[in-house]
Amino acid sequence: MASTNLMAKVKIFAEMIKFEHTIFALPFAYLGAFLAVGGAPTLSQFLWITLAMVGARTAAMSLNRIIDRHIDARNPRTATRAIPRGLLSVGEVWVYTLLSFLLMGYAAAQLNELCFKLMPIAIFFLVIYSYTKRFTWLCHLVLGIAIGLAPLGAWVAIRAAIELPGVVLGLAVATWIAGFDIIYACQDYEFDRTHGIYSIPARFGLAKALLVARVMHALTVVLLVLTGVLVAAGWIYYLGVLITVGILIKEHSLVSPRDLSKLDIAFFNMNGIIAVLMFVFTLLDLFLR
Repeated sequence: MASTNLMAKVKIFAEMIKFEHTIFALPFAYLGAFLAVGGAPTLSQFLWITLAMVGARTAAMSLNRIIDRHIDARNPRTATRAIPRGLLSVGEVWVYTLLSFLLMGYAAAQLNELCFKLMPIAIFFLVIYSYTKRFTWLCHLVLGIAIGLAPLGAWVAIRAAIELPGVVLGLAVATWIAGFDIIYACQDYEFDRTHGIYSIPARFGLAKALLVARVMHALTVVLLVLTGVLVAAGWIYYLGVLITVGILIKEHSLVSPRDLSKLDIAFFNMNGIIAVLMFVFTLLDLFLR
């Protein structure tokens, strides 16, 4: 009976943190690792990078749910989340958070010394993001930086150094994440304005917010191309970038200030496709050249 209850709690927790959304960042972390090697990392490196990523994202999402629980309870869109509904206690989620940070730290230590030393910087951005919506509309960029550290961290895990290609790839992911987070925030436009929550849509309106998101994604494309140049990528990599451009154009065509009904498709489906697509095309480029 106890084990059944535990499994139910774990299932609720996985749903609360949207574990399946790991697909947004994990392929780009792998992309950073494979580009750093110029081929395939060792199985050990691949495993520890995966565990570090899972630990980091799980800790960040758990903290976000704890920190935002009072806001979530007031927002009709988020009021059904586990903590506001009482399905999980704050204490239980803190346990998951601390275990996740321990996993992240242990995995970083197994990779190399620099990874472990840089971990506090990653933790800072993972923690501070949840507070930024209380004082700055730049919160989307902070989230972008937090997730953009994934491919840079994977690069450091392989090379034990911070190098320009890893930084540029990290910036590409940062602008990509910031862009679609701005789109996602559009659905809370009225709530954010009413309750004093900071976001680009709440500050500048829906039309300007969607324009900023387009600019962010244009920067993403430029930075992905620059990454390719820095690592001497082949034509298959650039084909992946070109298809990504098409998907981003389609994503932006699905939403407008007057119609956000297809926002979930634009946010979840298309961005998940982009992450996997860029990883697959990079892999093909590396191994078929």
